[in-house]
Formats: sequence, C-alpha cells, structure tokens
Amino acid sequence: MKHFLKETDFKAAELPKLFATAHTLKRTRGRAGSPKPLAGQTWALIFSKSSTRTRVSFEVGIHELGGNAIFLNKNDIQMGRGETVEDTAKVLSRFVHGLVVRTFDHSDVERLAAAGTVPVVNALTDFLHPCQIYTDAFTMAERWAKGKTGKALVDSLRGRKIAFLGDTACNMAYSWILGASLFGMKISLAGPKAFAPGPELDALLAAEGRKKEYHFTTDPLEAVRDADVVYTDVWVSMGKEEETKERIRTMSPYAVTGKVFAGAKRDALFMHCLPAHAGEEVSQEVLDNPRSIIFDQAENRLHTQKAILCALQAARKK
Repeated sequence: MKHFLKETDFKAAELPKLFATAHTLKRTRGRAGSPKPLAGQTWALIFSKSSTRTRVSFEVGIHELGGNAIFLNKNDIQMGRGETVEDTAKVLSRFVHGLVVRTFDHSDVERLAAAGTVPVVNALTDFLHPCQIYTDAFTMAERWAKGKTGKALVDSLRGRKIAFLGDTACNMAYSWILGASLFGMKISLAGPKAFAPGPELDALLAAEGRKKEYHFTTDPLEAVRDADVVYTDVWVSMGKEEETKERIRTMSPYAVTGKVFAGAKRDALFMHCLPAHAGEEVSQEVLDNPRSIIFDQAENRLHTQKAILCALQAARKK
C-alpha cells in the first residue's frame, strides 16, 4: 500500500508524471469528462488541528475526483480518548477508502499507515507538511517553465535556491530541507540559534540516505543572497501559543521586510503557506509585492493534492 507521509514517498522518477497530472487537472478543471478515479469511494479527513486551505482543498478535491469526503475532528472520533491509533486505523479501513490526516504527532500518521489497509495522506504534522511542499514546488515550476509540463516542470527547479527565514526547526522548514534535496534545489535557512534545525532532521535525512546539504545561518541577508525564492511561515504554530511573546521577540530580526526581500535576486519570488501575520514574519509591503505568489500557492493546493490522490489510487490498482 502506497502512502504519502513525507516528501520522499514519491521518488524523483515519479515527479514528472505527478506534476503533469496537476498541470492537466488545473487546466481542465470543470470540463465535462474530467477523470473520476475516486468514483464510488469515501475518504475520511481526520483533523486534530483547525484548517482553512487544507480542509477545503481536500474536500473539494475528493469531490471533483468523484469521491465523497467525511470530515472528522478530534471530538468526532475516539482516537486519543481511549481507542488506540492502531484500532482506529483497522476500523476505518473497513469503512473508507483512504485517510487524510492533520495532526500533531508525526508518529500518528505512521501508525495509521502501518496498521490500516488504505492509503494515508499526511495533511500536516508537527514534523512535516509534504502536501504543501509539493504544492510550492509545482507553483514555482509554473513560473519558471511557463507553458511546459511534466519533466520540464521538474527540471526547472534544479539548481534553484530557496531561502527560509524564521523558525527553522518547524515542520515547513524541515519539509523544505527534505523537499529541496528531492527536487535538486539548494536551501539556506536563517533564524535564531535556538530555532536551528535539530538532530531529528539529520536523523531523517540519514534514514532517507540523503546528505546534510542545507545551510543554516543567523544572518538573514546571508541566507537570501542569490535566492530565487524567499520563504517564511508563522512564528507561532498551533500548540505553541503560550510561547507567543517570546517567539515574536526572538524572531523579529528574521522578518521578511522590503530590505530583506531586496537582498535576493531581482526576480525572486516571495512565498508563504498562509495564514500570514503582516507585521510579524513578513511586512505588508512584501505580501503586496507583484512577485508575491502566495495566492497561487493557495490555489495550487487543490490541483497538486488531487494529483497526489490520483497517484495513490493508480498505485493501489497495480
């Protein structure tokens, strides 16, 4: 059974087809005769964390692929309230055809995948956010390989540099480090030393047989130098609210201001997985910049995740 729990669950050779599928689904959305590979299927969305983009894009995507989505929040099921993750996986596998899971502990998605008999998609954990990374990479490729598809989209990413600023020990930073390795990109991260990538990331890279090729610095201008993309995320993730004041104080030197953005390439793109807090991790000036493609990212969650679901369905038929 193929799952999508981390970026490398699809191999490099599979990426051109996946990107081509996303491109086609986006271009032909709403047209008569669009593919319905999930026809007759029901997928459960298990969300322990609140969401806008992730929930809506998956519910709409499953519907547009011919399936039915059931949304289950932490109060709707017994997982975490006496029933084990393994029992939840076994029970739901008798009812539904796939699980889309947004939760805190990454081990939950791994345990669901190991115990169940249906595909599991990681829709975000505190460790990784692979759906967002694939979406981001596809969004970049659209800009750099205009009018092209498949292998050309993937090839347009190779050698490009992404600079990630702020909390570089968060799920988005970790996912981008792993994703950069997969896509053949370079990545430089800038943040406070206390929020530098930790040993758990290096352990993941080693387990995946990937070298520790990312660059970490405490100097944001060093990180953005020659960058094709400047990326940031919120400083206070869900579950970290009690640290809000200290995090804002510590990370304020790493805000993406107009000056910092100007330190990247002249045609660099700005990206943020949203929601953005203007005046904290990024200035309103940068959010409004013509090279800010944050809403392209948001839209492409739909198309890229539909492509991922199509790929998992195709793998199940083999």
